[in-house]
Amino acid sequence: MTTALFLLRAAQIGLSMSDLDLLTIGMVWDMMTEAANDHCTYEQLPTQDDFDSF
Repeated sequence: MTTALFLLRAAQIGLSMSDLDLLTIGMVWDMMTEAANDHCTYEQLPTQDDFDSF
């Protein structure tokens, strides 16, 4: 990914240049991944018991 494309994708998820000063590249990648998964639906969601047994 080029710098220009990274900045474009960051702007598309609503991050400003001053926001990018406070975030790592990894944090921005995580935000981009979550934004791409917003439209996904899941057949089964975990319960608290599932998390506790994990």
